[in-house]
Amino acid sequence: MKHIHKSISLICMSAFILSACADDGQVYKDKTNKGVGIGAIAGAAAGLVLGDDRKDVVIGTIAGGIIGGVIGHSLDEQEQALRGDLSKDATIQNTGSSLIVTLPEDVTFDTNSTHISRNFKPELAKIAANLRKYPDTTVDVIGHTDNTGSESFNQALSADRAHAVTSILTQKGVNSHRIASYGRGETSPKATNDSEYGKAQNRRVEIIIRPEA
Repeated sequence: MKHIHKSISLICMSAFILSACADDGQVYKDKTNKGVGIGAIAGAAAGLVLGDDRKDVVIGTIAGGIIGGVIGHSLDEQEQALRGDLSKDATIQNTGSSLIVTLPEDVTFDTNSTHISRNFKPELAKIAANLRKYPDTTVDVIGHTDNTGSESFNQALSADRAHAVTSILTQKGVNSHRIASYGRGETSPKATNDSEYGKAQNRRVEIIIRPEA
């Protein structure tokens, strides 16, 4: 037990040191630093589980931190490229381990339709070009709705809209094997369904981009 407590303290200390090193000289941005910290802790934990002394923990921490930093830096670069290409209609969130591109229903689709709006197709072409530029990622395309109508209808609508977005991406050259497409209907709202504004926020398609492990 004493050995485990020491190792856990070493994990935290090593992760802090690696993150501080990443801050030095502003080599990486905030999300890169987060990736360093996450990778360091994961690597250290692996060293603790698989190894039998503090050396294994340190090696795991360093290796995990390096991998986490590389992933975070790559996401930062991809995020900036997307922000430079896309209009303000699509929002981008960098979590440190993934990019979440949110496409609002009112600009992405024709009214009461699963067909992509003609005006939005160039935006999807830009997203496809970005995904081709950064091929070492996986992509989840997830449809969402508000709670208007039946659950079964909303589930089918969300899946169809996710599939419509996926079809455009693959037509523009993104490898279909990288993409998983599905709908969540009304089950994952991001805002209240008690107002029209909230409902509009919930009607969306999310493209979640993750670096391959």
